[in-house]
Amino acid sequence: MSRRRQSSPVFFSDFKQECSALCAANGEAAFAASDYDEAIDLYSMAIDLDSASYIFFANRSEAKLCKMLWEDALLDAQKVTKLNPSSHVGYQLSHSALRGAQRYDEAIEAFTIMLSKLDNAPEVQIRDLRRQYVRPSEAEDAIRRAVWIELSNAPLRLLNTSTGILCDRAAQLNSFKTSSEYKELLSSITKYSDLQMERTKEVVATHFRCVLLSHRWEETEVLLHHIQNKDVRELKGLGGITKLQSFCKIARDAGYLWAWMDTCCIDKTNNAELGESVQSMFVWYRHSALTIVYLSDVPPSSQSGALASSVWNERGWTFQEFVAPKVVIFYQNDWSLYRNDRTPNHKESPAIMKELEDATGIDAQALISFNPGMRDPRQKLQWASKRVTTVQEDTAYSLFGIFDVHLPVIYGERKQSALGRLLQDLVSRSGDITCLDWVGQSSEFNSCLPADIISYATPPYSLPSLSDDEIQTAVSSLRNIVPVDSASNLYNLLKNMNAPLFANCRLRLPCIAFPVTEVKRKRGRTAHFTYGVKADGLRDLLITTDETLIQFSRTRPTQQTFFLVRPWDRRLLGLPDFSEQPTFADEVESVGDWSESESGSDDADERSSNSPGEEKLSVDSDVHLRSLRLMVHLGQAFSALLVAEQRVGEYKRVASDQYIIAQVKDPASIDIMNIETLDIL
Repeated sequence: MSRRRQSSPVFFSDFKQECSALCAANGEAAFAASDYDEAIDLYSMAIDLDSASYIFFANRSEAKLCKMLWEDALLDAQKVTKLNPSSHVGYQLSHSALRGAQRYDEAIEAFTIMLSKLDNAPEVQIRDLRRQYVRPSEAEDAIRRAVWIELSNAPLRLLNTSTGILCDRAAQLNSFKTSSEYKELLSSITKYSDLQMERTKEVVATHFRCVLLSHRWEETEVLLHHIQNKDVRELKGLGGITKLQSFCKIARDAGYLWAWMDTCCIDKTNNAELGESVQSMFVWYRHSALTIVYLSDVPPSSQSGALASSVWNERGWTFQEFVAPKVVIFYQNDWSLYRNDRTPNHKESPAIMKELEDATGIDAQALISFNPGMRDPRQKLQWASKRVTTVQEDTAYSLFGIFDVHLPVIYGERKQSALGRLLQDLVSRSGDITCLDWVGQSSEFNSCLPADIISYATPPYSLPSLSDDEIQTAVSSLRNIVPVDSASNLYNLLKNMNAPLFANCRLRLPCIAFPVTEVKRKRGRTAHFTYGVKADGLRDLLITTDETLIQFSRTRPTQQTFFLVRPWDRRLLGLPDFSEQPTFADEVESVGDWSESESGSDDADERSSNSPGEEKLSVDSDVHLRSLRLMVHLGQAFSALLVAEQRVGEYKRVASDQYIIAQVKDPASIDIMNIETLDIL
């Protein structure tokens, strides 16, 4: 009996350890089966049997984390750190529990301690675990990069709709860093693999979602100095304050933290900031989460069509403010939805887009899927031609984003200079000569450019289209008249012409020039002068202009040189080969026969050979066909420019009130086609 009593404590201790180990093993099995309640109960039994094992507390903490029992899991994690203070495990569990409890600052602190425990662990395999983790400072850098990328497409100043305070970049960043979203994100980035998470971009983008306002400026508006360091929600007695407050309220109620309004969010006394804002406006609207259009002249009782007649449709800046954003919603002057249209995006409302299409003359799909850039510049200029701006230079500046150009903003330079610089850049960068198609007054910037954008309101003259049969017939008639060398030389001359170049208000214009031989004024009392004009190689035509021209003829010549010029359009060289068109198969065969008859060969076997001589004949025929087809198009009517020599080698365009439509007398008369590059002032 005495031996049993002496061995009983040891036996009991061993038995408890066996039982606790069994409970822990069963707990692990339950955990693996996702039966977390059972696992917690079993781990609790193991702890009751052996409360000195930090492993049991760690396992129970992990099971509680899976049940989102954050506070209970934290208590177990803290017990782990108490039982084994040198281990990283307790701090790792504390980090997870604190994150779940949204105690993010404490979670980051626990994670930092965990890293130090890993760095100082005596076991090599434990220290190796450290390699997969990032320091909070590295996570901060990754978030900061994502923020700057996001803010690079956002206005410099934004209104915080929750506080009513206008925030600069520093205040915006501080607002984010003190937000729960930032702390949650920072505490979630623990491993290097997390640095590349799309979630970082998503959290940043969601926080900085911004609503922009498009509106017609009224006589009095809230300006920057009115709202700096003030809560806009509390301001009273200012013109335009109701509009600003209503706008911010709608943005806030829709779940957006940031809002922007051009009247009060730009320091217009700072030229650098003003210039950057003008340059970036299209990008800001393009990246807005929502653009609200406020129609101050559309009452709630308005019927269909009120949007089309709103003055908002006539303003210069509102063009890009509508085509740039992806999501737009229209509001009436009482801040109710236009026509009570509850479509989440009014760009997807057929009724509203039909109104805008009718009002602007722009196809609805073009308005919806507009892309900025140099493509179709003449059409974009026509779209903007009837819009007006309060500040004259804004006629051009409001189009910088439309064409994706970056030019200095120089208020005070006057409209003609601003528009001239824009058009000069368009022609030089795109090589597109359609910007020269206009009627009206010449600009002081350069005579080939208009003085006002309204000159683009008249659609450009378009070449009459020819059917394939008509082209084939015309080519056949020219083929036996025009020498091969002459046609090919013309083609190569035009092919090697440089693109038009604008520099320092001077245009170097590649063109086909026709010398004017007679200018004679027609009788009649009109506001403009009408002249009969004759030029070598062209049919006689009439020109109407405000300018007084020198009258002359072959019998009464003048020392001043005049040309009617066809600006060279390289698109005429982009015609497909006849051999690539099935409808021209017969034509290709006939040309092949013609080439062979010229060589005097009637041998069918030789025609089917691949000798170098035969290949050269085929290439020559192909080039000749291209050349003849080009001549067919050059024989069509075209929009001409009348230029007058000012000094030797320098010319000035004579503006006309109507397009000058010219046509060659004989397309086969290659010799009278003078290929020139003229310097136009």
